[in-house]
Amino acid sequence: MPEPFDVHDHRHEMKQLKDTGDTGLYDNRKDVACPVCSEVFDRLFVTKKRGTTFPENDGARFCLLNQEDGVYMFRH
Repeated sequence: MPEPFDVHDHRHEMKQLKDTGDTGLYDNRKDVACPVCSEVFDRLFVTKKRGTTFPENDGARFCLLNQEDGVYMFRH
């Protein structure tokens, strides 16, 4: 089972790109490891919304982590 992930624990290692209150987008600046697969991720998207639509992407692999405070999508 993946370890819990707290954005605030990594605030000095990631740059916040967007925050709407219900969603957040972060850029991984210091090679933080994904709590799901242990590999470094590029971007982190967090949502508290019940439903979220993702635009078409470049085919990059991603991991999902479902926690009490939201769903975390780590794009590699």
